[in-house]
Amino acid sequence: MVDDSFRAPGGSPKQGAILSGIDGDNAMSENDPKSGASNIKRRDFLAGALLSPLVLPRIAQAAVDRTRTAAPADTQIARLAVYPPLGISRVGNSKEYFLAPEVPGISPVPDGRYKDGSQKIKKQVQRFRVYAFNKAGEVIREISVADGHRIEWTVHVANTKAAWYGFNNPLDNGERAPGLPGQLRNQSITDDARRARMLVINPGAKKISGTNINSKGNTPDFDMTGCFWEKMPVKLGHLQTDDAGRLLVFPGDGVSASALPNNPISNFSDNDGWHDDWCDGVVQAKVHLKGGSTMDAENGWVACCGPDFAPDIPPFISLYDVMCDVNIEANWSMPPALPLSFTKYIYPFFQRMALMEWVASAANLQQGWIKTGDFSDPAYIVRLADPSPENEACRQEVFKKFRNPHSKELQQYALPYMLGDGINYNNSPLRWFHIPKQQYALLQCWAAGQFINDFNSNPGNDITRLNQVPLAEQPEALTRAALEPCSGGAFHPGVELTWPLRHKELYRGPFRIALATGRSPDLIQNLGLLLTPEKAFGGHCGTASAIAPQMPGDLTRWMGLPWQCDAFSCQQVNFANSANDDSSLDIADDFPVATWWPALLPIDVLPQDFYASVLRTELSAAERIKFFQNRVSWSRGVAGIGYHANASYTDGLNRMVYLWDRMGFVVKKVAAPDPSWPEEIPKVLYVEVDRGSMDLSALSKEPPKDPSTPTPAPKKSACQ
Repeated sequence: MVDDSFRAPGGSPKQGAILSGIDGDNAMSENDPKSGASNIKRRDFLAGALLSPLVLPRIAQAAVDRTRTAAPADTQIARLAVYPPLGISRVGNSKEYFLAPEVPGISPVPDGRYKDGSQKIKKQVQRFRVYAFNKAGEVIREISVADGHRIEWTVHVANTKAAWYGFNNPLDNGERAPGLPGQLRNQSITDDARRARMLVINPGAKKISGTNINSKGNTPDFDMTGCFWEKMPVKLGHLQTDDAGRLLVFPGDGVSASALPNNPISNFSDNDGWHDDWCDGVVQAKVHLKGGSTMDAENGWVACCGPDFAPDIPPFISLYDVMCDVNIEANWSMPPALPLSFTKYIYPFFQRMALMEWVASAANLQQGWIKTGDFSDPAYIVRLADPSPENEACRQEVFKKFRNPHSKELQQYALPYMLGDGINYNNSPLRWFHIPKQQYALLQCWAAGQFINDFNSNPGNDITRLNQVPLAEQPEALTRAALEPCSGGAFHPGVELTWPLRHKELYRGPFRIALATGRSPDLIQNLGLLLTPEKAFGGHCGTASAIAPQMPGDLTRWMGLPWQCDAFSCQQVNFANSANDDSSLDIADDFPVATWWPALLPIDVLPQDFYASVLRTELSAAERIKFFQNRVSWSRGVAGIGYHANASYTDGLNRMVYLWDRMGFVVKKVAAPDPSWPEEIPKVLYVEVDRGSMDLSALSKEPPKDPSTPTPAPKKSACQ
């Protein structure tokens, strides 16, 4: 059943265009090309103002079809649906938590404190709601317990990683990067029934209903706990409800462990005998309406995965972008008509590209390897927002800097400088990250001038909460807010989820994962001794294919086991003297350093101590600039510390299991006014904070002092 609330009401399909979710009168009033730019400092412009709560929601609101903002005349409920369709919880080992984003572009923790006072990482908790729609697909209301309705929630998640196949590379890239068959993990356990008992962490379906149920999180009935290796209880999370009866899905603690003694990790993605506490599964809601009737809502899905260590910086291509492409290709949603909105469809490319400089030196030093303008310069953005024929040469020049997904060439030195799905193949064009074809087509339309200049550098909007979003747009806001922080590639295997989400066979409609029927309730899917591309898509000996409606655990089973290994492995992009390991990357050219997913797992960061020195007014401008310009490795010390430490790649894989909660978060910091502030330094910076000690023997994990308030200036020495 198609989720009609996401159908665009108008516009003819254009090849290569992308769904916004809603279309129509999507243009803001045109601005003077120079409006609002002259008084904004570069870097502050993109790195600060346009990630504030005032702007990205404004972009979403600009997309509102004004004919749908009024209350619908037909208030008869035709169907109900759970939102977001795919929600994301993130593991953490603290008792404290925060809610997952519900408005696009709003940071989930505005104060940037993603750890508690004891250096433990807070959990991200996904909240689910139910919305009612009429026959025309218009939003009638959110179903509320306060209106006399009752919602009975059922959640079934599982972790099936240890019973699935090992990861080599995606299986859907054909001859461009042929899929490598994967063997079963833990293949010494041969019988399916025993594999299910020992390897599948399956808490079963859990039900919850009412308001403020399990508010302290300590009621065993709502724990999602299974067993691994027939001896190790593993808690994948628990359920709560809020004061309106909405569902809260809590993730696990981020714990990984081996059931076997003396079993060190040896591979970035496949380690027998190990488990972690990632999971995914179906979210169902049965609604008892106050009139006495009962309706089942269209199901949602939840995936519990790892922390986002740079939550204020969006990925260049998001999971929302990838799934929008699926919607268009499946003819579930209409693309926007030309001309495109620059603010809505084009500007995010440049905004996200500019922000990469805070998490990857390849972007920070971009002028050393690719010649473009400064995407953090407001004057440059104003020029890019000019659709005139006189400016076409400029637009085409920038467009050619982006990697062409249709090309058979390697295109190494192109944007974005990220590794791709086909990293296994040196001569594959997919060795480097490609923008999805639909997204690339947007840039192509922009380069050709098929857009309107609706850019406003200071729109001034105060939408920060979901209840400030028009009712008709709330389902779309929830969908985007959940998926836009998630990486949309490269899928090797990825950060949160991976390549199967590129295929319509997984869905029942836009963004909504289909629940499989007829599959074994033990959640085992046996596709033979080797998983090949043919079996993944075509099944095996009567067994359904893997790229089909899903069962609990099916989305996260493709990810690394345990999860911390791949998180560390993506940092180890080694060059001329790389470690002799299959997971390292050896490239003859030593600049720039290629990256995987810097917007979620940073590569090069501005550390907290350097930021503290940037704030020191007694330092000279040159000294403050020096601290600002320097970056350090985010994963420093993970592979090993100490005098003459012989650290290695595999040391890092093993140590990250225990050090993941000590990693720092890159968050936005706004410096206080300072008369001596150097012009070269923006007042809005993205800083690595709350990093703990990499010493596993350390008795204390006290957090470093927060430099948001400058420390007193040290006394000058006699030599100064």
